[in-house]
Amino acid sequence: EVQLVESGGGLVQAGGSLRLSCAASGFTFDDYAIGWFRQAPGKEREGVSCISSSDGSTYYADSVKGRFTISSDNAKNTVYLQMNSLKPEDTAVYYCAADLTGLGEYDYWGQGTQVTVSS
Repeated sequence: EVQLVESGGGLVQAGGSLRLSCAASGFTFDDYAIGWFRQAPGKEREGVSCISSSDGSTYYADSVKGRFTISSDNAKNTVYLQMNSLKPEDTAVYYCAADLTGLGEYDYWGQGTQVTVSS
């Protein structure tokens, strides 16, 4: 059974940092993409960042470039999202998801973790 479990969310002041973790199980971690998405109240879900576990290539949304860093530890089957210089507009529920087909289709999702940035 594929499982993704996020952790690391919380309340932080603007300018602060948080590191989110996505622990994956139930599939071979080395060959697929893991993405981070977020959804703020009243807004559509947006892609934040993703990483290909096979070659480490990454993608960042323009809104987080230079502030967020995605990384993976294949030995631990875990993907991290280091979030620095947080802004109130980063407040959202953050989800990790797995693309197991290599086609950009994220079919498996975690339960989400709340990130709240106070001004």
